[in-house]
Amino acid sequence: MRVFITGATGFIGSAVVAELVGAEHQVLGLARSDASAATLTAAGAEVVRGTIEDLDVLRDAAAESDGVVHLAFGHDLTQHQAAADAELAAVETFGEALAGTDRPLVIASGGPVGTERDTPPASGSPRIAGARAALALADRGVRSSVVRLAPTVHDEDTCGMVQMLIGTAREKGFSGYLGDGANRWPSVHRLDAARLFRLALEQAPAGSVLHGVGEEGVPLRAIAEAVGDHLDVPVKAVAAEDAAAHFGFLARILGNDMPASNALTRELLDWQPVHPGLLQDLEQGRYFG
Repeated sequence: MRVFITGATGFIGSAVVAELVGAEHQVLGLARSDASAATLTAAGAEVVRGTIEDLDVLRDAAAESDGVVHLAFGHDLTQHQAAADAELAAVETFGEALAGTDRPLVIASGGPVGTERDTPPASGSPRIAGARAALALADRGVRSSVVRLAPTVHDEDTCGMVQMLIGTAREKGFSGYLGDGANRWPSVHRLDAARLFRLALEQAPAGSVLHGVGEEGVPLRAIAEAVGDHLDVPVKAVAAEDAAAHFGFLARILGNDMPASNALTRELLDWQPVHPGLLQDLEQGRYFG
């Protein structure tokens, strides 16, 4: 299958490219810079030069491909609405190119909630519009699916949100959590996520909602304790009124309890997460370098 991928050199995208190339798919990756183009070439992919805002480039690449995986998204929280608007425009453009073909379009979306049958509130995130637009394409002859990714995507070297907590613990002199720390964060290893994107591309029925969740929820206190152990600093609760000053923008989500099941995804695609969990990767100590 000839597959066009946006976000192809990102943390998840680079793993998806490797997964697809390893499965003998022909990969075309969107690259906005010479460095990204070189990375894609080294990974065995063809290069499509442009950005997510270049809708003509997206339309042509999708039309010339057997399927599309859309992963690109700007994660600057000060520009979140602009990024969501760009994603919606990209999804609509892919829909124009793929309508009536029964070709697959798989997009990444945030915020898995409960089960795959549960619907996030429209007010939850501006990004929900792109996911809904993708699912609606199932009625226009596109084999569309949405992968709701866990908020903590990790491997043995990297997990952005946990590394922010590590930085805060170093700065403040203790590893903190909110409340009793029992609230849970779903997580997934990036290589398990990459395999899920490949399976969705190859097999997912039109209109599928999938959960890129390897662990239903890792308690925040367990993460804080692992951080404290590695840094040799105390572990303690942070009062709700002090959360913003202590954790910064993370305070808005840190206390949320967000367990999410992957049962329907595993049943539908025979997807079995096999790579280490978040705490196992955290115990390796590489996040602390």
